Amino acid sequence: MSDDQKKQLQQQLWNIANELRGKMDADEFRDYILGFIFYKYLSEKMYLFANEQLQEDGLQYEELIEGTPDGNEMLSFLQAEALEELGYFLKPAQLFSAIANKGASRAEEGDSSFILEDLTNILNYIEQSTMGTESEDDFNKLFEDLDLTSTKLGRTEKAKNDLIVKVLGHLDKIDFKLEDANSDVLGDAYEYLIGQFASGAGKKAGEFYTPQEVSTILARLVTVGKTRLKSVYDPTCGSGSLLLRVAKEVEEVGHFYGQELNRTTYNLARMNMILHGVHFAKFDIRQEDTLEHPQHLEHQFEAVVANPPFSANWSASSLHMTDDRFSQYGKLAPSSKADFAFVQHMLYHLHENGTMACVLPHGVLFRGAAEGHIRKYLIEDRNWLDAVIGLPANIFYGTSIPTSILVFKKCKEHPDQVLFIDASQHFEKSKNQNNLRLKDLDKIIETYRNYVVEGVPSGELEEKYSYVASLEEIKENDYNLNIPRYVDTFEEEETIDLQTVSKDLADLEGQMTAIDQKIADYCSELGIDSPVKV
Repeated sequence: MSDDQKKQLQQQLWNIANELRGKMDADEFRDYILGFIFYKYLSEKMYLFANEQLQEDGLQYEELIEGTPDGNEMLSFLQAEALEELGYFLKPAQLFSAIANKGASRAEEGDSSFILEDLTNILNYIEQSTMGTESEDDFNKLFEDLDLTSTKLGRTEKAKNDLIVKVLGHLDKIDFKLEDANSDVLGDAYEYLIGQFASGAGKKAGEFYTPQEVSTILARLVTVGKTRLKSVYDPTCGSGSLLLRVAKEVEEVGHFYGQELNRTTYNLARMNMILHGVHFAKFDIRQEDTLEHPQHLEHQFEAVVANPPFSANWSASSLHMTDDRFSQYGKLAPSSKADFAFVQHMLYHLHENGTMACVLPHGVLFRGAAEGHIRKYLIEDRNWLDAVIGLPANIFYGTSIPTSILVFKKCKEHPDQVLFIDASQHFEKSKNQNNLRLKDLDKIIETYRNYVVEGVPSGELEEKYSYVASLEEIKENDYNLNIPRYVDTFEEEETIDLQTVSKDLADLEGQMTAIDQKIADYCSELGIDSPVKV
């Protein structure tokens, strides 16, 4: 599929979403349209899988008749195979196209019966089909945010039904091209929709979406020099987009791990994984508070990426001082700023040969007290900090503050140094927020890659852009990582020739005197008082 066709599909889906939206907020209608797209995806995957199994028998899945001996036998076989391969099961009558056609034909015939109950039962059946199987946790309550009884869909049952029938009908006409195993057209469209929803969700967007440009930087940073990853982890994974972005930078990711506090966003992340073709056995996404109730303590990961909530509150309970994630530091991050608590948590999970990259507010670079203590420990005692990258302001949804990316490694290629990059002035200004261009991303990554591969003596790499600081220099700055201390962005003012300025002022004064005289002469000719004195 060409890029133009991909964009056309994205626009089609967005138009359908807006038709469904009505008066709903962006984050409300997001759950419905993404849920329906996901149901269609599951249906088409089931249909293609079943027909592949039935090929030798010369049958099509929709031809199987439930309730007959042959039909039941074949369906039982297909269910066992589907649960093993896909992780769920749908009967022919439960496929998206079947329910969409049912709704459309009833509407044409003026049938007053509704499909809402049928649809609810089908979504429940998908979840129930996984009970007692390996995929149960991945599908459990996956559609709970798709409330078909909500008055947001319409004030009456008929209004709700008419809207759902209309949307299902539009979606049914779209070919997701799932038969092309090498295509991720639908996955790209899904990501596009999530981004569109985020742009309209304001501050709420930060709960589930990291701008694609930032995701790309983080993903490329943790995959420098690697073509395969055994594992990747995001402790605040949102919709899972950042984890999936890492997968695009390498040939293979062995396993995806993530944790998310928000229930709705957790469901979205699981859908996103499945929809991008990640087998249910290859991802482990869990819903809980990462700092208070970590879910993957037994694991360490080759790549760790995150965009944690900026300066969030957390308990900072003294009980955490006996927690292996925090105990070695001697101090906890303040309760009103959990930024370093997330850093400590992620470093606990980082494998010895791994790379970690996370987005944080600029305050982590220079704030004192407990944060200063933790920062000093990470640099002086552990020497895990590898790079500090300053990003432009106003590139995140819901906040205009400038941010930074910290890169950590437990086994650094250049153990006596830290790379600083000031990319804060490299962006394109748009109406509502700033955007990082492809050339801006490439510049950051190339600077970091060259540093890692080649290494340089301490000092300036590129004027007003990058600098390699020795640990001794950082120590002299009292472990303050504020980027202007290392990357000199000072612009020298142009020298002013005062003699020339004086002459220009004298010339100007002469011109003004001549103009005043002309005004006085005109006024005299007209016989009126002059507004100027000469």
